[in-house]
Amino acid sequence: MSGVLVEGRWQQRGYETKKTGGAFVRDESRFRDRVTADGSSGFKAAPGRYHLYVSLACPWAHRTLIFRKLKRLDEIIGVTVVEPLMLEHGWTFGSTPEPLYGKPHLHEIYTLAKSDYTGRVTVPVLWDKERRTIVNNESAEIIRMLNSAFDEWAAPGDYYPENLRAEIDEVNARVYDDVNNGVYKAGFATSQDKYEAAFEKLFAALDWLEGRLQGTDFLVGNRLTEADVRLFTTLIRFDAVYYGHFKCNRRHVYEYERLRSLVRRLYAMPEVASTVDFSHIKHHYYGSHRQINPTGIVPAGPALPL
Repeated sequence: MSGVLVEGRWQQRGYETKKTGGAFVRDESRFRDRVTADGSSGFKAAPGRYHLYVSLACPWAHRTLIFRKLKRLDEIIGVTVVEPLMLEHGWTFGSTPEPLYGKPHLHEIYTLAKSDYTGRVTVPVLWDKERRTIVNNESAEIIRMLNSAFDEWAAPGDYYPENLRAEIDEVNARVYDDVNNGVYKAGFATSQDKYEAAFEKLFAALDWLEGRLQGTDFLVGNRLTEADVRLFTTLIRFDAVYYGHFKCNRRHVYEYERLRSLVRRLYAMPEVASTVDFSHIKHHYYGSHRQINPTGIVPAGPALPL
């Protein structure tokens, strides 16, 4: 069971699908400020000022961990990892409270930023220690900040180059709707027709991506960009979780020759492999979603061909 904050008070509440005829609809992220190199946004990039709250299970948070590693921002931006299970208190910090304020639950970080906050409590969270507030909780925007705002201290590399942005945005749009979010639309659907619609769009998109990779190693410009990272965090979970748990079972990712190669290519990078934790991934999905897996039993497999 997940939950929400309503005017700063935690309430257990699952995803609402009755009003949508059984379709899962993702809530919009609420904190949308930006860190910039010059501070014109009100949040100036600086070593030690910002902190990430993430889950190793969550594909959205996973994006930010990969960018933090690719840009070598480990010493610039701290990170706190929540426990894999998300139950009656939502994301929690386990037996050891989080290091900045000693809070046991992530929803208390949200109310520290905004005492009357109403909405879902999600990861990732980019926190400003100086102003004691959440800068942003939208992963797509956080990775753009990590890509460029901290370049004074970061490793070289631009994963959203100007000459490829239009094409990256186009790929991202379909991947987000039909793949990244598509697996959730299938998994959390509560009606057969909504599940099947999401299922068909998901595999149409995977077929399209397989074709797009013909003759190239990466999705855009034959170089690593954010488009590859955004896809990777779903694909790396697909065979272990989404295939069975979310009923996305037309075929495995390893059955797609080029998508399998893309996953292996990224996983071969130490910066990427170090951010993947299959124990957290499997325990979160199979243990947290009791409406899908009432017993909470976590599968021992599969043996992934990585």
